[in-house]
Amino acid sequence: MKIAVASDHAGIDLKLELLKVLDARKIDYTDFGTHDHASTDYPTWGELVGNKVASGEFEKGLLVCGTGVGISLAANKVRGIRAVVCSETYTATLSRNHNDSNILALGARVVGAGLGSAILEAWLDAEFEGERHLRRVDMIRAIEEKNFKDV
Repeated sequence: MKIAVASDHAGIDLKLELLKVLDARKIDYTDFGTHDHASTDYPTWGELVGNKVASGEFEKGLLVCGTGVGISLAANKVRGIRAVVCSETYTATLSRNHNDSNILALGARVVGAGLGSAILEAWLDAEFEGERHLRRVDMIRAIEEKNFKDV
């Protein structure tokens, strides 16, 4: 598995803690930035990781900003992306089991390093269950195709 990782300035410290989880699990990743605390715009990073995952270059993505919301909204504007913001492990697990989420977004101002790491672990451990859920994911894809048909 290869994971594309990015954060804005608000998320950099949590991102660095989450990279320790990926390292411990020996998961291949690329940290695209940001690499310092200088102010930067979360949509840039959400789109970048969204494109990396949508292209198939990376299987999954991990994004961090202040709340996780803005960066996930940007990623979700990329066709084929199902980015989810999680603040606890249950949603992280079900987002994979039922929705086949391919990007996890976390809020550094919402979760600390311990909880953030647990959320990431739960998300990584969960798998898409398919079956009845595949029909619903296909419905989401159909909405996306309908609305992006002229793009």
